[in-house]
Amino acid sequence: MARTGSDRQGGKPAATDREARLKAALKANLARRKAQARARSADDAENRPDDTGETD
Repeated sequence: MARTGSDRQGGKPAATDREARLKAALKANLARRKAQARARSADDAENRPDDTGETD
């Protein structure tokens, strides 16, 4: 939905909108990076040899 000039009064709402968008983008980026880190650690755990020292 496009905003018209009458929706904003002064510079504050534009700055607030920008901050809200940046906050949402940062939150999404952090969630994505955490998911990637969890996936990497799960892959590492599966591929890691046993620490028992025994051979098959």
